[in-house]
Formats: sequence, structure tokens, C-alpha cells
Amino acid sequence: MTALLELQDLKVHWPGRGAGWGNAVPVTRAVDGVSLTIQVGETVAVVGESGCGKSTTGNAALGLAPITDGKIFFDGRDLSLLSKQERRDLWQEMQVVFQDPVAALNPRLTVARAIAEPLVIHGWSAAHVAKRVDELMALVGLNADQRDRRPMALSGGQRQRVVIARALALSPRLVICDEPVSALDVSIQSQILNLLLRLQRELGLSYLFISHDLSVVRHIADRVCVMYLGVIVEEGPTAEVFARPQHPYTQALLSAIPRPDIVRRGRKERILLQGDLPSPLAPPKGCPFASRCIKAQAACNRSRPPLEQRAAHRLVRCFYPNSV
Repeated sequence: MTALLELQDLKVHWPGRGAGWGNAVPVTRAVDGVSLTIQVGETVAVVGESGCGKSTTGNAALGLAPITDGKIFFDGRDLSLLSKQERRDLWQEMQVVFQDPVAALNPRLTVARAIAEPLVIHGWSAAHVAKRVDELMALVGLNADQRDRRPMALSGGQRQRVVIARALALSPRLVICDEPVSALDVSIQSQILNLLLRLQRELGLSYLFISHDLSVVRHIADRVCVMYLGVIVEEGPTAEVFARPQHPYTQALLSAIPRPDIVRRGRKERILLQGDLPSPLAPPKGCPFASRCIKAQAACNRSRPPLEQRAAHRLVRCFYPNSV
């Protein structure tokens, strides 16, 4: 497989305001050394609690958040070496679907005009725009009689279909989906997920899928990266990570998923995390998960474990991982 997107030791640190003269300015380590690769036609999910840095990772890949350090490659091209025009051209190949379709759409624009926005910006003729809008509406399952409706006259699922159609307008190769179904009812979630899967098959798309919902990730992702406090703590094929989680944090997340098959066999033990997510303003010196981990030992507080290969296609950031 060919790498489409590659993040190498990506860091996004935001300087804060100092408390006064002579005091060091605090730094929020939103993303603190993330490396991941998305192959052509692959879906890679980034999961974790709110505030772990997963959305910031996606925004940095799109150029919506300035990076502090690290490299971003798209189809082998180093984004830091591209001119403004080259970067503008590249944006046609990378698009995003945001969490809230209401906030993502201008309430004054009709469906047709909303979908046409990127086409107009890139100088398409009126005739070509009209034809492409019709194609996109049919592609995502919108009816022709919805062309002149405004977002508030649509259901939540229909609005998200409009957002997806707009993201596909310029025929991108990579779509970053940032919690694309979390604002929808459960029954509508499955429809949108199936739509994304169909579009991937038909158009050869690659997805960076950002979510806090592991049951959603299980349905759509080929590989999953579990993120905690700005770093990846476990990575591997989705089926293997779900079947045999090696990091204690991954275990805790998976224990919260309702599993009917386990209910039939007997009660499943829920792993409850103690305490709160540490502040990215003052991350722990050692393992970022040590303060909440039931397996933590003295070594965990002294130094940060590296992200190491523990089995074929499995990476884990833990001194005492579970056996595969």
C-alpha cells in the first residue's frame, strides 16, 4: 500500500499568558509527538477522551492549526516546503467533515449554494457548477427537490449529507472526519457511516476518522490509534485492538462498550478510571497515564515509556502492557 498522509513526531504547543513579570509562560501541549500513517484507501481512527488532542491532530494535518515541530507529508510531499499556491492546490485533495452540520453550514445558503461553495471559490463555470452539484446530491442520497431548501428545513442526517457532498465537491483523496456522527441520533449514525463506507469504495477515499465512540470506530476503521494527553498510547488493526487491547487505557475504554454477546455469557467487568485527565499545561514527567493506571509502578512515574512494537502491527506505549 502507498502512504497518502504521514505525520512524523507532530507537536502542537500553544503558548499561554504568563501570570506576571518574571514568570514562565505556560505552554499547552495539545499534541506532543504524534506519528501516524494513512495508506491509500484506508481508514485510520484516532480515539480518546475529550481534550486528548485528537481534533487538534486533524486540524494540524489540514493546516488549520500551526504546528510547533514535526513533519506532515501528503503523497510524499513535505507540506512545509510547499508554496502558498501549491498549498492551495493541495487543499483540493484534503477536505474535512466537521462534527456539527448546523455550525458547518451557512443558514442563509440553500443546499445547492452550500455544496457549490468550493467550486465557485476555485473558479468553476456556472454550468459546470450546476452539473456537479446535481451529481454530488445524487451521490450522497439527497433529492433534487431539496436543492433550494435551507439547512434548518432539513433533518440532522440530511444536513450532514450536505456537508459530506460539499467536502467531496473537488474530488479529494483524503477526508478528515471529525466526530461526523456524534451529533446525530443512533439510527441516523448508521446511515451516515454506511454512506461513508460506500463513498470510500466507489471513490477510493482515505479517511482520518476522529471519534470518542469506540463502537462507531469498530464499524468503520481499518486501524485505530488510541490517544491520551497528546500522545498515541496504542495502535494496531481495529479487530486486533478490540480483541486483545494491550494498554490499560485501551482496556478501560473498551470495557465501557455494551456487548450483547458478553451479556449473554455473563456480566462484564467495567474498568472505571480514577481521577481526571492531567492538564496539558503540566503533563506528568513519566507516563501520562500513570496517575490513573491500576498497573502503575515506580518506573512509570520516573520516565515516559516509548511507543514500541509489541507484536506484529501493534504499537504500545507502556512499560507493563498486557500480553497479546
